[in-house]
Amino acid sequence: MRVGLGFDVHPFAEGRRLVLGGVEIPHPRGLAGHSDADVVVHALVDAVLGAAALGDIGQHFPDSDPRWRDADSLEFLRDAVRRLADAGYVVENADVTVVAQAPRLAPHVPRMRARLAPVLRVAPDAVSVKATTAEGLGALGRGEGI
Repeated sequence: MRVGLGFDVHPFAEGRRLVLGGVEIPHPRGLAGHSDADVVVHALVDAVLGAAALGDIGQHFPDSDPRWRDADSLEFLRDAVRRLADAGYVVENADVTVVAQAPRLAPHVPRMRARLAPVLRVAPDAVSVKATTAEGLGALGRGEGI
């Protein structure tokens, strides 16, 4: 058994849609980034790749490559899961914690799990998405990003 850990953070930006876990979330601001800036999926990509020592998201999908401009991050995750399978491994389960002061994410968690599960090639009950706040501390606590 192997375990991978992933982490991602993006600042809020005007004029962008907010996508988390492959789900568009109603919010006045989205996240800045080269792709859709889905921090949930980006962290999962790094965890999947890291579990098999296959590099990281920046190595496979660099923000310097115009192909990935505004890309759907679920495509990154599909590719990472394929690479994992090519290396002889499968995802057994995934557990994600999102740190955000706003928006409230609990109502969106079931849809996130449903979107992530088939991409990870697991059942929805093998995908956990949790949300917490930073209790007002630091940039995340000030609501500057997720």
